[in-house]
Amino acid sequence: MNKNSHKTIIIILFVVLVSSGCQLLGAPASENNFEDLKSAIPRENTDIIPLDTILTAAENINDFALALYNQISSESGNILFSPYSIHVALAMTYAGARTQTELEMAETLNFTLGQEMTHNSLNALDSRLVIHDSSGEDADFLFRTANSIWGQTGMPFSQSFLDTLAGNYGAGLRLLDFAAQPQPSRLVINDWVAEQTEDKILDLLPSSAVTSDTIMVLTNAVYFKAAWGNQFEKFATTEEPFHLLDNTDISVSMMKQDERMGYASGSGWRAVELPYEGSTTAMVVVVPDDFAAFEQNLSVDIVSSVIESINYTRVELSFPKFSFTQELALNDVLAAMGMPTAFSDSADFSGMSAGANLAISDVRHKAFIDVNEEGTEAAAATAVGISLTSMPPASIPVVVDHPFIFMIRDKETKAILFFGRVVNP
Repeated sequence: MNKNSHKTIIIILFVVLVSSGCQLLGAPASENNFEDLKSAIPRENTDIIPLDTILTAAENINDFALALYNQISSESGNILFSPYSIHVALAMTYAGARTQTELEMAETLNFTLGQEMTHNSLNALDSRLVIHDSSGEDADFLFRTANSIWGQTGMPFSQSFLDTLAGNYGAGLRLLDFAAQPQPSRLVINDWVAEQTEDKILDLLPSSAVTSDTIMVLTNAVYFKAAWGNQFEKFATTEEPFHLLDNTDISVSMMKQDERMGYASGSGWRAVELPYEGSTTAMVVVVPDDFAAFEQNLSVDIVSSVIESINYTRVELSFPKFSFTQELALNDVLAAMGMPTAFSDSADFSGMSAGANLAISDVRHKAFIDVNEEGTEAAAATAVGISLTSMPPASIPVVVDHPFIFMIRDKETKAILFFGRVVNP
């Protein structure tokens, strides 16, 4: 699996390349100038979307998260992806899908609410997630999303498609001339990505990713930075063994904390929930006794059962620092999950443009996570610790010294923002 050499905090970038064999001519691409073809419709008011509908959208993301994880879990090594990011980016693509392509995407991606309400509910979910963002350079909690769609100049794009993008994703369609200038167009997109990620991701699209056949590129970025509600003290971190799946040991930096936090246990597993500053978001860590057996049976019901079993108590936690990058090529994965038509000559994206035969040519996903004593960023702002003035109850010892599954979730909507496993910190 390829590694991204550019260190970030937690940045998810999701790219869908839509290609056609037709050649269109238009204005040259410029690294600093492009035409923005955006509907005049303002972003829709999400206050009218019922909470139950928003929770259904979050549940659909979680269902997709487990389905995707089960599809790729046979690969070796650590795993990391953002089901939220993938779901949103493909929802924008889904807005232009029709006939069998639309049906397969809805089934595979769990778009259970139909075309219009899928986009309305994701817009409302986004509003609920970003409202927690405290912003500012020294903020203790940041959650930001950005969407951008890049289209071939001269292509007749559907007005209803543009309305959906503007009203629900706050995005217009930025025109570039992929046909005549694929590489300058690629640089424009890479510059936008660098700007959205504070130059943490550079040269996202390699030269081979954009060709004269490219008609559209859809990008979604999710940026997450948070301090723990209770920080780990650096002086308490020690080198200790971590037991790998092949029964060998490695030495890892094990963080220590004896604090009140979420805890649950069941048959063959234990779990802790570590809240971030503000307590709206948390990392849930599930430590199975038998990782392979637990992972084989992993389902939405099991994840829900773990989360619903969590109660707050005092825990003496040993938790390894970890940091890794992952890149996923999702064409074959998504096709195997049930949407092969979208990648074939039979694809129907006539909702984007009625005048061209479009298909998805490339789906790429990149993610990086860095977990340390402060939170999810090496230079995160200091969190406010909570001290108990009365005699604390006995702590429950939890030593995360063998492979585990983790997720970062929004506690209000229950949406899983990041999902993964660590088999080797």
